Amino acid sequence: MAVFVLVAGGWLGGWAWRDVAAELEGAGHRAVPVTLTGLGDRAHLATAETGVSTHIQDILNVLEYEELSGVVLVGHSYGIFPVLGAADRSPGRVGRVVFLDAAAPRDGQSVVNTFMDPERRAAFEERVATKGEGLRLPLPEPHELPLWGSVDGLDDTALARMRRLAVGHPYGSFTEPLRLTGAGDGLPASAVFCTANGNTVAMIEALYRAGDPRLRAVVDKDTTFFELPTGHYPMLSVPTATARVLIDAAEGKGRRLEPGP
Repeated sequence: MAVFVLVAGGWLGGWAWRDVAAELEGAGHRAVPVTLTGLGDRAHLATAETGVSTHIQDILNVLEYEELSGVVLVGHSYGIFPVLGAADRSPGRVGRVVFLDAAAPRDGQSVVNTFMDPERRAAFEERVATKGEGLRLPLPEPHELPLWGSVDGLDDTALARMRRLAVGHPYGSFTEPLRLTGAGDGLPASAVFCTANGNTVAMIEALYRAGDPRLRAVVDKDTTFFELPTGHYPMLSVPTATARVLIDAAEGKGRRLEPGP
């Protein structure tokens, strides 16, 4: 039996994993969805000080108070930031880190400062100030949501549920830099790419073979790769396939990239 600790991305809470958790538990595993501070049923706890360090502590608390070890720690989208932080601070409790359609942030990086241009950041800050009570980035409007990630595979019912349960994301967690010491660098990892969101193993392999230094440290350790033919929200669009991939990752299956020239 594997224990999966599941952390969703921006605006989402533990509710997003309902169907995936049911599939994992039906297969004999344990699923522990995490709702980060300021999201889901913990939306009322958001403050201006809620940052990525808060969310790291959320995960560490779950690991400690659920008395978990050897877990498969899954980070979707933004969720990989606190997942990596928790793995860095408590590597002994983590057996594998799974990047679910997520980037690979490094020490000192943040969502806004690293992955957004100044113009887009200014637009976010205006929206936080005018529509987010000065502390939240509201869920993008339906026509804007694909700019954050493909909604391929989400039918009208799934999209309606997402809009009903998602809440404005604590903006401080998008701006606070992630701090890593390197303590979790040796942990086995798996990366799951959602192909309808424009991410594929072939793209990563091409960059790796071209000598991209960002990928050397990732690929040279025990890393396996998977693809899901869906958009950026696989836990909502293809929960059965997502659960199957997570189980395969926990078992050490998946594609490994061959060393480049």
